[in-house]
Amino acid sequence: MIRRTSLLLAFLWLAITAGAQTVIYHHAVFYLVNPAFDKAEAMCVQDGKIKATGSLQQLQQTYPKASVKDLGGKYVYPGFIDAHCHFTGYAMDKYKCNLTGTKSYQEILDKLVAYAPKAPGLWIYGRGWDQNDWAVKAFPGKKELDVLFPNRPVILKRIDGHAILCNSKALELAGVTARTHIEGGEVELKDGQLTGILLDNAMAPVENIVPGLSREQATTYFAEAEKDCFELGLTSVQDCGVSHTTVTWMQAAYKARKLKLRWYGLLSDNEENYNIYKKKGPLKTDRMQVRGFKLYADGALGSRGACLLHPYSDKHGHSGFMLSDSAYFARRVAQLQQIGFQVCTHAIGDSANRVMLHIYANLLQQHNDLRWRIEHAQIVHESDRHWFGDYNIIPSVQPTHATSDMYWAEERLGHERMNEAYAYQSLLKENNWMPLGTDFPVEYLNPLYTFYAAVVRKDQKGFPEGGFLQQQALTREQALRGMTIWAARAAFEENEKGSLEAGKVADFVVLDQDLMTAPPASLFSIRIAATYCNGEQVY
Repeated sequence: MIRRTSLLLAFLWLAITAGAQTVIYHHAVFYLVNPAFDKAEAMCVQDGKIKATGSLQQLQQTYPKASVKDLGGKYVYPGFIDAHCHFTGYAMDKYKCNLTGTKSYQEILDKLVAYAPKAPGLWIYGRGWDQNDWAVKAFPGKKELDVLFPNRPVILKRIDGHAILCNSKALELAGVTARTHIEGGEVELKDGQLTGILLDNAMAPVENIVPGLSREQATTYFAEAEKDCFELGLTSVQDCGVSHTTVTWMQAAYKARKLKLRWYGLLSDNEENYNIYKKKGPLKTDRMQVRGFKLYADGALGSRGACLLHPYSDKHGHSGFMLSDSAYFARRVAQLQQIGFQVCTHAIGDSANRVMLHIYANLLQQHNDLRWRIEHAQIVHESDRHWFGDYNIIPSVQPTHATSDMYWAEERLGHERMNEAYAYQSLLKENNWMPLGTDFPVEYLNPLYTFYAAVVRKDQKGFPEGGFLQQQALTREQALRGMTIWAARAAFEENEKGSLEAGKVADFVVLDQDLMTAPPASLFSIRIAATYCNGEQVY
C-alpha cells in the first residue's frame, strides 16, 4: 500500500512539473532567435517544452484541445542566459554589508558602524567598494577600521573581487605581516607598514579563515538569488569558480526541489576539485551541469592587477602580474584537456591574454569544438586577436565592464592601448559568435543592462555623447544572440535552450517593449512582464 501511494504521489508530481497542459501563447511578437532570426505570432508549449511556433490559426488547428493565453501585445524572447557570473557567490554575499555604490571611504565607515551590531558573528564582512568612484581615488587604509573595530576582524572586498581591505585584527588572525610574500599577489606596504590592502592571491590567508555558511543557510540564499534572477528575466546562469562543496549543495537543493533555475558550474582551479572530478567526470541533469574549470591568469584593471605588456600609464614601472607562472597554466590546461573538461580562463591584461592564447593554441587543433573560453578578454593586442579565430577560442565578455571602466580606463592604459580594449565587435568577427554575461555581483545582474551597454556603449545618463569606443558596439541582434543562443552554446546547451524552437525547453521572457526597436535611452528600463522556466511561470 505504501509503495502504491508513493508511486501515485510521484506520478502526480511528474504531471505537475511537466506542465502536462498544452498552452498556446499568442497576441505577442515572438523573437525566435533561430538562425534566420524569424518572428512568430504564437507559440505552443507542452510538457515544459516548445512544440511549435507560427500563427495562432495554424497552432489551434494542430492542437485543437490546447488552452490559449493572450499576452496582451507584448514581446517574447528566449529566457536570458548569463554566460559569466558568480551566482552562488552572489547568494552567499547576501548577509554581508553591501558597499556597492559608495562614494567615499567615510560612507563605507558609516555603513559598517550601522551594520556591525547585526553582523552574524564576530567577523564584519563587506563587499562592493570601488575607489575609482570616489573623489580621492587612492586605495583606503586600515587605520580608521582599527579605531572603530579594534577587537573585531574586518574584511572588505573590492567590487571586482581582486582586492580586500582588512583591519589589523583580521591580519593578525591570518598571520599576515609586512614580511609576508605570496606569489601572484601583493601585500601592500607604505613606509614598510601594512596598509590593510591585499591583492589577488594575497587575499587567501584572510579569506580562508572567515567562517562559512551552513548548507541550510546557503540554500536559503540560493533561493533568494534565484528569485532575483527570475524577476529580471534570467532563466540560466553560468557560475564561475565554484567548489565541490558548492556543487553538492546545489545538487541537494535541486533534489529537494528548492531550485528551478538552470545552472552551469565552472569549477575553481584547485587540487581538490581536480582530484575529485578527474574521477567523477562531468555532471549533467535536466537543470544543472558541471563541465568546465575556471582558471585565473591575472587580476583586474581597476586594482592594477591585470597583467599588461607595458607598464600602467598611471603607475610607473608597474605592469601587474600573473597569478601563476605560464608553466603552471600549460600543465593545468593539458590536464583538463585530458579529462574532458572545458577550460575557461580569466584574462584581462594584454599580456595575460597573450600567454593564455598561446597555451591554448599549443594544445588545440585548428578545427575543434572544445569551446575553450577566455573570460573577459578586456585588453587584447591587435596582433593576438587572430588566435581566437584560428583555434576556435571563445571570447566570453561582459559589456557592462566597458561602461563601468570607461571613466578611468584610459588613465590606466593610455590613449594608444584603448584601441585594443573592450573590442567586442572585433573579437566577435573572429568566430562570429560570442557569449555575454554580467559578472554579477561585480556588476548588477540585470541582463537588460548588458544589452544596453553592448549596443549603446553609454551609461544610464547618456555619457559619453558619442558612445564609448562606439565602433566596437554590437548590433541589437548580436547582443540578443549573445544573451541567449550564443550563451547556451558556450555551455554546450544550444540544442536544449537559447532559442524558441520546437523541442527546446520552454524558457522565455515577456517584455513590455521591443528590444529591437525601443529608443536607446529606454533599453535598460524595459519592464519584465513575466518569466517562464520549463513552461512554468516563475515571475
